[in-house]
Amino acid sequence: MVTKINLARENFPRSETVLLESDKFEVRGWTYPTGIESVKLSSDRVTVEVLPFMGQILWNVEVDGKSLRMENMFTYPQPATEITDTYGCFAFHSGLLSAGCPGPEDTHPLHGEFSCAPFGEAWIEVSEDTIAISGRYEYTKGFGDHYEAKPVVRLHAGESFFDIDMEVTNLSKYQPMPLQYMCHMNYLYEDGAKFGGSLPDSAFTVRSSIPDHVHPTDEWREMLDGLITNPKVEELSKATHYDPEIVWFADNLPQYGEEVSVTMGDYFIEFPSKDFNVGTRWILHNADQKVCAFLIPGTSRPEGAAAARKAGTMIELKAGETRNFHVRTGKRS
Repeated sequence: MVTKINLARENFPRSETVLLESDKFEVRGWTYPTGIESVKLSSDRVTVEVLPFMGQILWNVEVDGKSLRMENMFTYPQPATEITDTYGCFAFHSGLLSAGCPGPEDTHPLHGEFSCAPFGEAWIEVSEDTIAISGRYEYTKGFGDHYEAKPVVRLHAGESFFDIDMEVTNLSKYQPMPLQYMCHMNYLYEDGAKFGGSLPDSAFTVRSSIPDHVHPTDEWREMLDGLITNPKVEELSKATHYDPEIVWFADNLPQYGEEVSVTMGDYFIEFPSKDFNVGTRWILHNADQKVCAFLIPGTSRPEGAAAARKAGTMIELKAGETRNFHVRTGKRS
């Protein structure tokens, strides 16, 4: 049996308040000084904080009391329509009509229209052994696209992992819509952590293009040239090499099996390769921000909509069609 508890924005507590408590789970809610509502779901091992009415962003994740979120500059989540204006989160949903960094031919915002989308509906779902937060966002553009999206974050009693799901339905009665999606997890940078998993070293290539937000030095360019020749990196070390960021791509993931599993130290990310065709590794380390997104599952590379269309990785969702995506992540054991 699943119990559903609707969340009402107008009734959200100003200070941290217990909204639900059981033998296995607890839910707390509050409003930040910036006016952003937040919900914290906790099991005995995992705590996930989600912004229910702003993109259902996963603001923070803790496993066994340790935050898995990137080091960042934000004390609180900020009101935003583009993710860089509140880039202090563990994870966000990049998409859905477009995703990633816009290229010269693109007009879409960085990481698409959905990342900070204003949700009108959000709720908690509780069963005997799971607790989840979900919601519904409807996008409508006159003479354009019309879709609904339902993300879900689910915790399991006694487990050190959690699930992130996304369901997208094209609500148009006649026309297809473009669909581009990345489950953009920003894991902490943990010096000395080793990489592993089901993808061979040969799966990864280094991004040679330089986006507008990256300002390279001569030393960085020299290091990048070396990585392009030999992209293999077995562990997190030499932190100064990752300022500016370095990005790797793993394409055509179904060739490596039905399930993809990648690890960094004690942490893992796994997902069906039928859901995500591309994996992106993004590492950045400077005095303000430290992140090792050791694999970001995506339907395409994070290089914008035009690049996805050229590469043949932009999904065309037919009128009335639904597409589902599933990711499991957290701490091993």
